[in-house]
Amino acid sequence: MIPDSFKRDLLNRIDIVEIIQRHMQLKKAGANFSACCPFHNEKSPSFTVSPSKQFYHCFGCGAHGDAIGFLMEYSGLGYIEALKELAAGAGMTLPEFEPRFGGKKEETGPDLYELMQRAMQYYREQLKASPQAIEYLKRRGLSGQIAAHFGIGYAPEGWQNLQAVFSDYADKSLKEVGLVIENDAGKRYDRFRDRIMFPIINQRGFVIGFGGRVLGAGEPKYLNSPETPLFEKGRELYGLPQARLAIRDAGRVLVVEGYMDVVALAQHGVGYAVATLGTATTPVHVQKLLRQADEIVFSFDGDAAGRKAAWHALEVSLPATLDNKTIRFLFLPEGEDPDSYVRTRGKAAFEELAGRAEPLSSYLLGQLRARVDTNTAEGRSRLVHEAKPLLKSVAAPGLQLQLLKQVADISGMTQPEVERLCELRRDAPSQGAWQRPAPPKVTRAAVKSFELRLLECVLVKPALASELSADIIRGENPEALALLALADYAHGNPDAGSEVMLIDHFRGSPHETLLKQVRSELMVLALSPEQAEGEFRDALPRLERQRVHEQLNELQRKNKTGALDAADIALMYALTKRLATLDQPPGANRPVV
Repeated sequence: MIPDSFKRDLLNRIDIVEIIQRHMQLKKAGANFSACCPFHNEKSPSFTVSPSKQFYHCFGCGAHGDAIGFLMEYSGLGYIEALKELAAGAGMTLPEFEPRFGGKKEETGPDLYELMQRAMQYYREQLKASPQAIEYLKRRGLSGQIAAHFGIGYAPEGWQNLQAVFSDYADKSLKEVGLVIENDAGKRYDRFRDRIMFPIINQRGFVIGFGGRVLGAGEPKYLNSPETPLFEKGRELYGLPQARLAIRDAGRVLVVEGYMDVVALAQHGVGYAVATLGTATTPVHVQKLLRQADEIVFSFDGDAAGRKAAWHALEVSLPATLDNKTIRFLFLPEGEDPDSYVRTRGKAAFEELAGRAEPLSSYLLGQLRARVDTNTAEGRSRLVHEAKPLLKSVAAPGLQLQLLKQVADISGMTQPEVERLCELRRDAPSQGAWQRPAPPKVTRAAVKSFELRLLECVLVKPALASELSADIIRGENPEALALLALADYAHGNPDAGSEVMLIDHFRGSPHETLLKQVRSELMVLALSPEQAEGEFRDALPRLERQRVHEQLNELQRKNKTGALDAADIALMYALTKRLATLDQPPGANRPVV
């Protein structure tokens, strides 16, 4: 892994305000800086940068992170790339390292991006020399201008054509980026042969992979680059860099299934389309697109496979929903795809059809109704059962409430009854009817678990983590597990440093999402280090007292069965003694035993 000492020096040298101002204009707003968010369309600034916390947060779309995270999200860089760019700007050189969570040590070798760029240039040159490939694109209605816009090329027939591009055809890097395949006998050959080539470009403008469409009737029809150090299918979308301006102008992004759909739509003036890359829609795709546009329209074929893919897209979209955003589902007429539809009927007809796409709420409820017989009590109760995990996944509070009311109407139940069956209501009757969990920026009292309160305090003042121990922090909830990880790190690293260092250490770990979310909430709470320490001193003994009571209750239950042994009796005595100590007010004399 990259040494913490290097990262500490790097983070001490850079300023997040300066980094972000290289890419967008910020305005002073009190102690912080603000701007319109670069990750979603908005008219009033909700994007805030804190120089004291070295963190940014958007109160509109929820985007948040540090300087490293900003470069990764805004420029499409990987973690190591972002570190390299920051280091270069600070006059530092990234040392050799081993990946933090598994993997082999990075070795010096060819620039992988440069290899992919050379391959793209080769494929584009080959397209110019192939009348057959040019004729194919013309039959599909594509102009030379649109082919150049997307960098379309052609991989000729033959097994080792890339030898003409790369003198060292045996270079392991060619296999690493997926340009060549090596069989069991060790013989190499080009992955892409006799195919129209669609370069996959990241947000930084670098080629990271390819999609190849067979010219004839061969299989597979589409062949994609494999997962590589440059290319992760679940995070990338074909055509997003080319579509970015059109998406912002339209306020809409259209998600289609194929490369040719994206290109054909662009040819006919629908420039805001992107495609998933040989994989189902992922939560990362949805989150990324919601930062680009106010509306996502998923377009699928109307067959069984298309319906299945649409339902999966709905399921992964629910946790990303926002009340100021719209997600719709478009099912094309049988036998049509976006490519064929826009070519035969034109831009206006396609956009009119897209404008009538079914809202997420309507599609969800329609699918639930189709699964059951609402004329029977059994069918209506099953509908609520089917709706439960979906309703619990909806992140947008307004949308969740609307869906809840409609499920109650369809099932013939009252809203409170559906709330209870779907476990959407907290055990707090005095707080009224339906409620989502408490928003992070309000009351810090008993609504929050002790673990969450401690986690907030540690992220404000990392030195407190060294006072945590597994004797006090128990349980399998995410907050407890994160606290234990922080405690373990702090005990092994007395100079844990700032919360920026703490968050960065756990980047890529199972705790990363929770830690970043809590840190975003802290921008609203504005908890000072002094306040954090005060809360920590209050919450830690309370949590320990709770744990002691739990252990004593368990021993008492065991005592009723006559199963206590000598060790249990000794433990009960020690716990009772500890409880008496904890129950003493601060500054009181300790009990004499």
